[in-house]
Amino acid sequence: MNTIKIVAIALLIGGAMGLAYGNFSYTRVTQEAKLGPLELAISERETVNIPTWLGLAAVSMGALLLFAPKFG
Repeated sequence: MNTIKIVAIALLIGGAMGLAYGNFSYTRVTQEAKLGPLELAISERETVNIPTWLGLAAVSMGALLLFAPKFG
């Protein structure tokens, strides 16, 4: 498989997942204070929304790269 096909497949999969889920969450841990053996930390849950247009653009670009005839 060449590099263009790998990128095209990654765009197709990423765009499809963006359209299916719409967002993803992750936990960010910040260290507030460390006093000897005592450590205070705060965990914040962050959510990133993926716009529908971005998912559609990724799917269409992946399809274009994968199925377009090669010129040159």
